[in-house]
Amino acid sequence: MKSDIEIARSVELKKIKQVAEGIGIPREEVENYGRYIAKIPEQLIDEEKVKKSNLVLVTAITATKAGIGKTTVSIGLALGLNKIGKKAIVALREPSLGPCFGMKGGAAGGGYAQVLPMEKINLHFTGDFHAITSAHNMISALLDNYLYQNQAKGFGLKEILWRRVLDVNDRSLRSIVVGLGPKSNGITQESGFDITPASEIMAILCLSRDVEDLRRRIENILLGFTYDDQPFTVKDLGVAGAITVLLKDAIHPNLVQTTEGTAAFVHGGPFANIAHGCNSILATKLAMSFGDYVITEAGFGADLGAEKFYNIKCRKSGLQPKLTVIVATAQGLKMHGGVSLDRIKEPNMEGLKEGLRNLDKHIRNLRSFGQTVVVAFNKFATDTDEEMEMLREHCEQLGVGYAINNAFSEGGEGAVDMARLVVDTIENNPSEPLRYTYKEEDTVQQKIEKVATNLYGASVITYSSIARNRIKLIEKMGITHYPVCIAKTQYSFSADPKIYGAVNNFEFHIKDIVINNGAEMIVAIAGEILRMPGLPKEPQALHIDIVDGEIEGLS
Repeated sequence: MKSDIEIARSVELKKIKQVAEGIGIPREEVENYGRYIAKIPEQLIDEEKVKKSNLVLVTAITATKAGIGKTTVSIGLALGLNKIGKKAIVALREPSLGPCFGMKGGAAGGGYAQVLPMEKINLHFTGDFHAITSAHNMISALLDNYLYQNQAKGFGLKEILWRRVLDVNDRSLRSIVVGLGPKSNGITQESGFDITPASEIMAILCLSRDVEDLRRRIENILLGFTYDDQPFTVKDLGVAGAITVLLKDAIHPNLVQTTEGTAAFVHGGPFANIAHGCNSILATKLAMSFGDYVITEAGFGADLGAEKFYNIKCRKSGLQPKLTVIVATAQGLKMHGGVSLDRIKEPNMEGLKEGLRNLDKHIRNLRSFGQTVVVAFNKFATDTDEEMEMLREHCEQLGVGYAINNAFSEGGEGAVDMARLVVDTIENNPSEPLRYTYKEEDTVQQKIEKVATNLYGASVITYSSIARNRIKLIEKMGITHYPVCIAKTQYSFSADPKIYGAVNNFEFHIKDIVINNGAEMIVAIAGEILRMPGLPKEPQALHIDIVDGEIEGLS
């Protein structure tokens, strides 16, 4: 079979205005970024149409280093729905350069279920990530300048909370010292970098309703505390207008197309292990304004992306998914069943059976939100009929719909069964209204503990002294009503990335708490999760090149 990039090049793309017109967007509203990419104004959102559209969330079992293929399934489902005559649009997140040049090599789907032009989407795209990085670091520069210019007046911050960001995996920048050298270089202080998808600006962009809401949230960003314990914000810095200007284009959702010409909105890119892991509310609602069925995905496993999709994104936006699709693979299930990574492509029915406990736990969790769930088995070439049949029988016993997704190798035709199952389930057994894991009025500890015990399976929650002090500050600031966003490993229900399967009765430690006052959420850092990843021993960058004018190595 051809590589992803070879398939992408073989597709004759439609002009983006043609794609827009195909779903009902007027040509004059399309702001072209070249021939095949456009920005679409969020003013076209129609809340009445949003209410009538069928929103489907695609999530997955706990992630493995072998990959699960959630984005490929999301795109494939949209292709399959259009194949059976439905008007479907897919709404996804933008890829980050960090993983593209690190582990993944790309995040625009795969095989014959991709969003295109994949090279541009995987690289600089419309510059949204650069705008977010620039906006975030502009605040850093303006804050440092403010402190430098006002130190003679006796002004200073007892604690600076605001770090810097970069869309590159660079472990050397996790902890740094700035302002070294002569006094004219600024105030010497500790700082550090997170990756751009973890930026609060990224979360704000994805959760904002419009430009006015974007500015309001930017003003509220908490930068630090003064020596008399007063919060110091971007509003105090007086630069919210300038930061909003840097984001004025980035807030508009991006329109592209799939390998079969289906419209796709790709906008925003927070990771679900260190942030809330969902594309922008604006892009989802734009898709729902023009599509009868809208497929969106949330990052990593259902314990991360799906939980945050419901408890944060849906709570804040009023969105109500009609159905949740959970993606499973034979390789992923076998890994969660105790089979070593180098043996998961081999048939192993016992390992597969044991790994079903991970799937079952996710299904129970999703049902706790009132969601109707169907299982999509993402087929790989090494999978056997016996493995697929075992999973089918297991789903029948659970009373859960099951379909095989073969969109990777067959495009929309390979997702027709899955599409029919989704339509039939929504028509006959749609999800109930969302039931959130916690109430807004719960304390910060109660929110963390309800997620960790009810969804992860923890039995004891512990907090560092730093986390406890942060909780006291949150109470003092009167923002305990914010939802919690737990940052933890994507490889386990626990905070230990080496514990696979369906672990229960473990200790769950909260190391730190970050106050995202602009994004209006509390980020609880669990275990040893890092908000700036490092590069692997053999980064994908070693395989990316330009050969005869064509990019190679993106997948």
